[in-house]
Amino acid sequence: MYLNKVILFGNLTQDPELKSLPNGNSVVNFGIATNRSWKDQQGQKQESVEYHSIVGYGKPAEIIYQYMKKGSSIMIEGRLQTRSWESQDGKKNYKTEIIIETFQLGPKTTSGSNSNNYSQAKPSSRPQQTAQNIPSEELPTVNIDEDEINLEEIPF
Repeated sequence: MYLNKVILFGNLTQDPELKSLPNGNSVVNFGIATNRSWKDQQGQKQESVEYHSIVGYGKPAEIIYQYMKKGSSIMIEGRLQTRSWESQDGKKNYKTEIIIETFQLGPKTTSGSNSNNYSQAKPSSRPQQTAQNIPSEELPTVNIDEDEINLEEIPF
């Protein structure tokens, strides 16, 4: 068995770019940065940053385009894929990307910095995408009268 799995949590390095494929499917491209910190042999804190190219298709592409912007946090789970092409001068080029399989939007801020505030995630000049029509489900609530609960009947 072989495994091609990537899990990243980072911040967008640019606003997502949404395009349509000839078949009508949406595709989004953006970059994220991840960082790592450690102490070297002298005990000094060191940091490094890695930059990753991300590609998403379909409904995830539309959702990411609608709610995310540069600086927003996101968790990506996907697979590595390398593309190759020949430039006009005949040089062979390669690009390794992470293809989104699942994702989770990062934490939403309540005040102060609005880098992850989804209600303000996209400038109003951008056209709204179909992802805004995703129905929001209300969670059912259960009202329990405390007089109906007998603590001796609880098995733990």
